[in-house]
Amino acid sequence: MSGFTLGGFDLDVFVRETLAEDLGIGLPGGGHDVTSESVIPADARFSGVMDSRDAIAVAGLPIAEAFFRALDPGIELEMLVADGDEVEAGTDLMRLSGNARAMLTAERSALNTVQHLSGIATMVRTYVRMMDNPDCTLLDTRKTIPGLRMLEKYAVRMGGGSNHRMGLWDAAMIKDNHVLVAGDVGEAVRRAVEAGVQEIICEVDRIDQIEPALQAGATRLLLDNMDPQTLRIAVALVNGRVPTEASGGIDMNTIKAKAATGVDFVSVGRLTQSAPAADIGLDFTPV
Repeated sequence: MSGFTLGGFDLDVFVRETLAEDLGIGLPGGGHDVTSESVIPADARFSGVMDSRDAIAVAGLPIAEAFFRALDPGIELEMLVADGDEVEAGTDLMRLSGNARAMLTAERSALNTVQHLSGIATMVRTYVRMMDNPDCTLLDTRKTIPGLRMLEKYAVRMGGGSNHRMGLWDAAMIKDNHVLVAGDVGEAVRRAVEAGVQEIICEVDRIDQIEPALQAGATRLLLDNMDPQTLRIAVALVNGRVPTEASGGIDMNTIKAKAATGVDFVSVGRLTQSAPAADIGLDFTPV
């Protein structure tokens, strides 16, 4: 494998299950690449270059490497850039040479991964640049594709953003439906405090909810769908007692104004939910 490690993510399992899906392992007639096996001689060799047709922030190259090495352990592979690098259109990302069948079988899984993760990293880099505020941190959300959260949040970091909570387990986030059941913001926060939760993020969408949430023990306030003027008022009321986060209605047209209100964080769901895939190709030549 590539030597790539990521906490909470099993690269070997991901590669094995992704290739198994593409090869139809376990399905009637499945378990092989029928096109490559019928057209390409078993001993044929290819060399290839993976390149970006877009200007991108790169993410996912070590995972692509793992796909190729899983099918051809002896493949010769050279990384020309690193994850997190920002490259111009036309940049070569990786050179590889090895068994032609193995390279063709791994190609789609490798490209899908790099295209998707680089698309996320590129969008994040664009948002960070549009935000233009080193005192405010761009965060992702839990709006991720099921099964890909660790990789997508990794891509956010490669683009220059940071991660919000990883899931339902590492912080409480009290939202309107929790408040509806508890009765009010203060009671919802108190219940989380009494349960021993250390990090309690409380969503507020009205100014009058701020003090009850803080008095009850919230450790961070998510200021939801507030315009810049209201955000400034909210930040002044909080007065540094806990970190503040702006969320909702944030896009490339609004992020700079909202980040400039004094909030510590801005969270954007579309970073993982709606990032378009980067245009990355892989061209082979017989050896």
